[in-house]
Parts: sequence; structure tokens; C-alpha cells
Amino acid sequence: MPPSLTPAVLAELRRPRPYPAVSILMPTHRREPDNAQDPIRLRNLVAEAKERLQADPEVSRADRIDVVAQLDRALTEVDLVHCQDGLAIFAAPGEHQVWTFDRPAPARVVLSDTFLTRNLVSAHAAQPPAWVLAVAADRVVLWGADRERAVEDEDHGFPLERVFDNPDPERMERTGGTPSTFREEGTRTFLRQADTELGKVLAADPRPLYVVGEAPALALLDAVGTIAQKATAQIPHGGLAGADVETVHRVVTPAVRARADQEIADTLARLDKARGRHEFAAGLDEVWQAAGGGRVGLLAVEENYRRTVRDDGEHLVDAEAGEPGAREDIVDEVIERGLDTHAEIVFVPDDTLADSGRIAAVLRY
Repeated sequence: MPPSLTPAVLAELRRPRPYPAVSILMPTHRREPDNAQDPIRLRNLVAEAKERLQADPEVSRADRIDVVAQLDRALTEVDLVHCQDGLAIFAAPGEHQVWTFDRPAPARVVLSDTFLTRNLVSAHAAQPPAWVLAVAADRVVLWGADRERAVEDEDHGFPLERVFDNPDPERMERTGGTPSTFREEGTRTFLRQADTELGKVLAADPRPLYVVGEAPALALLDAVGTIAQKATAQIPHGGLAGADVETVHRVVTPAVRARADQEIADTLARLDKARGRHEFAAGLDEVWQAAGGGRVGLLAVEENYRRTVRDDGEHLVDAEAGEPGAREDIVDEVIERGLDTHAEIVFVPDDTLADSGRIAAVLRY
């Protein structure tokens, strides 16, 4: 299994490699009958990569033998039965990697001096890992979640559990049970501890936070600490402190999707404001030049926008893949430049930036 897709891992994937660094990307399918063609498509793309290595005069015999062997090893590690929506195979002299991700990727074979990472960046940006905190009076559970799954986290002191002393069933019945529980000082102390422990987790691993629990639990967590007030969303829903993974994921998913939609709306608003301040670049040529100077603060790119170009010294002009000087995915290079200069990257649905040349940026100066 590859490591988690963190910013550090993405940075490592983006570093230059000795030529040829081979990237194979393809869409994959989770269910029949669509997935029946995935093995055939994969074999064809690997065969195409090997043919291009054989035909490329810039590839030495030793490097060709090495990279072909890396591709063969990678092929044995692909598990198409448990793939998501996209697959990436990276191979270069001395290394190979296999990645699956939850966004479709166009079928491509690229030989370059870097791996083609834009689909991984897109998947990471569109659905970053999140924390889910499920709160009850006697148990607080932390989950790590992404678009596809949630996993209970047991590496940071959670779950926290509380044993009630001398329960009085008759008093709880008279006072309504749960509301009384959330007025007890013991519960306040318990949730204050949870707030403190979660603060340590977020300091070490910042992620969007979704806090789930009954309304009294959420209100008390707000009252005794600060973490819940900073949450991406609070979701009133009881019973998740003891729920299974499918239930947790189902309850949290609408809030995660709402956050993604809001991020796109916020991005478009920021682009409009930047246009009014003359801190705006649109179209590939303008954005490429701005990114090269480290001027891009926010980069917005349509999901499937790609261009093959060559640099004529002043501008980027369209080119065909394989012709001298051609850069097969200049959009990926722009994204990498943005990431290397700490720009914020946001991917938006196709045609969202139709009036801005499919790619636009808020400039730092």
C-alpha cells in the first residue's frame, strides 16, 4: 500500500527525476460491467509506454531496461478489484509507485523529467483528510475520514470513556435523563478533557473538523472549550460515538460536500475581487508567466483542462505530443510551480472558468 497522500508526499512526487520519468494514468471503475475493460486498458497503456521508451533516442539502453522492469513490477502491484476512480503508475530509473484516487483521470502516457501529479493533487485538494469527533456524555470518539471512508483513530488518546458513579435511574427518569447528564459537572470535566486532547491532535495534524453529537452535547462542548467553535461544521446527530464506520461516513458526507461547494463559490468570489483590483491573471500564458515569478497566491483550474505546448521564448504555443520541445501537460507544470511557491490550488468543475481561459489566478502583487 502507498503512504497517505499528504503535502509532504506530494512534494516528493513532484521533485525532478532522471529522464525518463514515466506517468501512466487511466480511469478505473468500481463496479461491473464498466470495470471489465480496465485490465485491457491498463495492459495497452503499459505496452504504449514501453514502445515509447524503445523509440525514444534520448533514453539509454540501461535506463530503458530499468524503467521497463519498474513498469512490470508496478503492474503486479495494481489491484483493479479494489481501485477507486483513477489509477496512476509512476516509473523512473530505480523506482516505481502505484496510486489510486477517487477522481477520474484521462488515459495518458507521459515521458518527462517529473511525474504527472495533477490528478493526485486534484484528489487531495478536492477532498482533504478530515477529523470527525463523535461526542456523547460517556464516550468521545475520533475518526479520520476522507471521501471514501472513515477509520476510528486510536493513536491520539481516543476514544475517551467515562464511567458514571452511583447512577440514579429514578432521578434520571424524573429529570429527563440526557439533559440532566449534560448539566453535571462530571460531564463538563469529561468534555473539557476531550477539547484539550483534540486541540493537541489539531496542532500536530491540522485538518477540517466535523463535530457530531446530540444538541446538548454540542452546546456543552462549545461552552467548556474552543475547538468545537472552530469546527468546519457541527452536525446534530446522536449515537455516533458507538456507531459503525458506514453510519459515520453517511452522516458526515453531506457536510463535507457542502464545504466543497462553498469552497468553489468562495474561489470564484475571490477571483472577481482580484479582477477589480487588477491582481488577476487569466488564460494559460498569463498564469504561466505569473507562476514562474512566484506571483500566484490562488490558482483555480478546471478539473480536466490540459494543453500540450512549446515555449517559443515569449509565449506558449500549441504543439503536438512528441514533437521537439513539446511539453505534454503544461497545466500540470503550472500547478507544480504554484505548489512550490505555496500557492493555494483549487480545482473547479469543467466550464466554470470558460470566460477566463479555463485557468485563472489571484496574484500576490
